[in-house]
Amino acid sequence: MVTNTSGKKKTAVARATVRDGDGRIRINSQPVELVEPEMARLKMLEPFRIAGDDLRDDVDIDVTVNGGGFSGQADAVRTALARGLVQHLNDAELREAYMQFDRSLLVNDVRQSEPKKWGGPGARARYQKSYR
Repeated sequence: MVTNTSGKKKTAVARATVRDGDGRIRINSQPVELVEPEMARLKMLEPFRIAGDDLRDDVDIDVTVNGGGFSGQADAVRTALARGLVQHLNDAELREAYMQFDRSLLVNDVRQSEPKKWGGPGARARYQKSYR
């Protein structure tokens, strides 16, 4: 059985394909063990630490991720993996464990950066006013 899922964080979008296999996880056709920086890799593998690493040996996962920076991409991949595992295994207990740990494992974080406006250097900050 093949399951397709996606995850989003800021402008990063990750699409995951989960199928029965022997534990290969690839991020943009690269083994997850080669992902740098290490904090991003640990973030990506969080769903397996919660579900148990023995679960990893039963599935192959291919993830394509684009947009955003490494941290946003890591969060998007994490959501896509968790959703894919829950959908592939059809396991209510696993879903509950993910929700208990962190809701953003299964639900996209919809927050976006606010667009810059005129009259200042950013979205809210204004240029300094001079009186003389």
